[in-house]
Amino acid sequence: MTKRSKTPQDTDALKTLHNPAADQAPSSVEAEPSNSLEKQKVKKASSSKPEPTASASKAPAPARQTIAETGAAPEARAEEYPALDDEHLKIANARHHDPFSILGRHPKNGGVEVKVFMPYAESVQFSHNGKALERIPGSDFFVYQAKEDDLPAHYRLAWKDKNGYSHENFDAYDFGTQTPEFDLHLFGEGKHWHVYQKLGAHLHQVDGISGVQFAVWAPNAGRVSVVGDFNRWDGRCHPMRSLGGSGVWEIFIPDLKAGSLYKFEILNRNSNEILVKTDPYGQYFEFRPNTSSIVIKEKSYQWKDHQWMMQRANHNWLHEPMAIYEVHLGSWRRDNQGNFLSYRQLAVQLVDYVKQLGFTHIELLPITEHPLDLSWGYQTTGYFAPTSRHGSPDDFRFFIDTCHQNDIGVILDWVPAHFPKDSFALARFDGSALYEHEDPRKGEHRDWGTLIYNYGRNEVKNFLLASAIYWLEEFHLDGLRVDAVASMLYLDYSREHNDWIPNMYGGNENLEAIDFLRELNAVTHQQHPGTVMMAEESTAWPQVTRPTWAGGLGFSMKWNMGWMHDILSYMSKDPIHRMHHHDQLTFGLLYAFTENFVLPFSHDEVVHGKGALVNKMPGDEWQRFANLRLLLTFMFTYPGKKLLFMGCEFGQGTEWSVSRALDWYVLDYAHHRGLQTLVKDLNHLYKTHPALFKHDFEHHGFEWIDCHDIQQSIISYRRKSEMEDLIIVLNFTPVPREHYRIGVPNEGLYSEIFNSDSQYYDGSNMGNAAVMSEPTPWMNLPHSLTLTLPPLGALILKQ
Repeated sequence: MTKRSKTPQDTDALKTLHNPAADQAPSSVEAEPSNSLEKQKVKKASSSKPEPTASASKAPAPARQTIAETGAAPEARAEEYPALDDEHLKIANARHHDPFSILGRHPKNGGVEVKVFMPYAESVQFSHNGKALERIPGSDFFVYQAKEDDLPAHYRLAWKDKNGYSHENFDAYDFGTQTPEFDLHLFGEGKHWHVYQKLGAHLHQVDGISGVQFAVWAPNAGRVSVVGDFNRWDGRCHPMRSLGGSGVWEIFIPDLKAGSLYKFEILNRNSNEILVKTDPYGQYFEFRPNTSSIVIKEKSYQWKDHQWMMQRANHNWLHEPMAIYEVHLGSWRRDNQGNFLSYRQLAVQLVDYVKQLGFTHIELLPITEHPLDLSWGYQTTGYFAPTSRHGSPDDFRFFIDTCHQNDIGVILDWVPAHFPKDSFALARFDGSALYEHEDPRKGEHRDWGTLIYNYGRNEVKNFLLASAIYWLEEFHLDGLRVDAVASMLYLDYSREHNDWIPNMYGGNENLEAIDFLRELNAVTHQQHPGTVMMAEESTAWPQVTRPTWAGGLGFSMKWNMGWMHDILSYMSKDPIHRMHHHDQLTFGLLYAFTENFVLPFSHDEVVHGKGALVNKMPGDEWQRFANLRLLLTFMFTYPGKKLLFMGCEFGQGTEWSVSRALDWYVLDYAHHRGLQTLVKDLNHLYKTHPALFKHDFEHHGFEWIDCHDIQQSIISYRRKSEMEDLIIVLNFTPVPREHYRIGVPNEGLYSEIFNSDSQYYDGSNMGNAAVMSEPTPWMNLPHSLTLTLPPLGALILKQ
């Protein structure tokens, strides 16, 4: 499981950028300042368990507050308003579950009655004929009785507020239901892959009238309102319509435009508690620490990656190279003032860098919106929104588009295993355990202080499935890396024996999560052929990457955590002791082809006191860099796709911190430049030699030459394809080996096409030019070579 956050060390972790959303947010009334973030407490990492990120706590002095939070709107009481019955008092107190039954246009006495509730209005009249609506004495209700043909299809109201300012708008309560029954049915079945187009906030037209359609799922609410900078954050102004048993609430607010800030104010019908929540389906949020959702503009981005998308649909990733550069956008680089780079700046700087080094893909640590920098994005609160830290959704589209135009795929780290407890987000969304389980034995990760999704609830499952589809479809992402799969599969994951509930068969398997993962993979592969789904799964769960119809989970690939831990453990040992741990080099081949594996040297290995990758290597400076060159050559020639975290490619010397940029200055030194050049050459070699990628997941692409030279800590093997046969020899000691004989399958001249000890990589430049085979059988092969093996070096030879 990914270790997520760390006690803040640097104050620049929470430096802010200018918020572009603030400049584009129009308001029909004066806008309020922004709401403060509920910051999450952060615990230090445990050596035996994933990094905990604890529950949120209330930040001091929030600047923007709703009427419910400040208590500024006094409760209307019957004795004070004798003209109002109970139904009207409920409207006035924002307690009515069906405001459309009272407000708007309704038949009465052979004609119609129009009734509006406007807490800030001094007078109200119709725009089309100037006739005034009569105030119900002592209240904020205004009423008018007319003949049916006296009113247009949709009437506008002109009104003055108590400060004398004039306003004009259509009445939101003069519009019918906008959400089709079919969409509600699909959502209830958990089968609406594009429900994000219906729930949330969307620009919408009704009978030629423009506005914003709001919809939210809150089945246990007594009342839901839209609050925002357009109604003084007052939940009395725009209570929503309940769509019955679907649990969905909706309202169309005419005249509202893109850029408006909003939240949902929810009345818990059981406790009368008022909750103020961000939109679960919000597609754009304020720059942190503010948490309001932003109404997005209509789709206008013009994609230019058509060729990439056409090729991807038919791409056979199983038999193609995949070298992934894992990146945290906020700490890869910063500008001269220490601020985050924008998506558009990254589209130039990061794309150029990745292309220069030859990686085929970029994998992004979560850029789904999140409140706390130190969570690295794993504490997601916006499952449909790229974080505004780096710009707008269209800016993110530009970044992806630029990657594709430069033949670079993009994979997003996606987190369906848990969500934070922040009260402004999903936790107890409508006052009940809606997205999570009520019982903490099923609904809470103790280590991380986060909540677990209720995968057995159709609407929750649909929320997550739609999120996955959203990123693949709306942003052309090429795949998702699913975080913390092991924590989803096991009911007793990191729990004491009495702190979990067995499944219906008495086992520890989470049957609902298993069904969800299978459906996730089936749906994404069906809807978007050519995309990949990767599992971060660290246990021996069988068939993670086998088809669902064969009983598997259906993932494309799985991180090979076992190989990674074994090889890093081996490499950390002094070479004189490595002979006693030789099995750590070779054991992985016993299971290498049971799954489709990715070999990850990820962000998890360079945080929380683990140190930088180069500093895991033993010896003096020369030996540490030689060891790292050897390790990376081993990875690039070993069966499986490749993943390397940013900074590891040039020997970042300090442990990664989310609070600052990488140590780019180290490239002034030869060791670091040499390592970066080695990675560039390995990527080129990997992509141009089919033997290194064609059969990554099939046993006939690999064959040991010798895995038994324990005393000298040397291994040798063949990587094979139909077109070529490569010989790889690795010496894990600092002792040069001259006249070292290995077997080869054919006679002829063998050329050294790669040497990790080359002077180009700041090595000692010991090796071989070209070697003619000898007719001496060796290691069960008919011919052999006599080689000079460099210290802590790797050779790749080709006939």
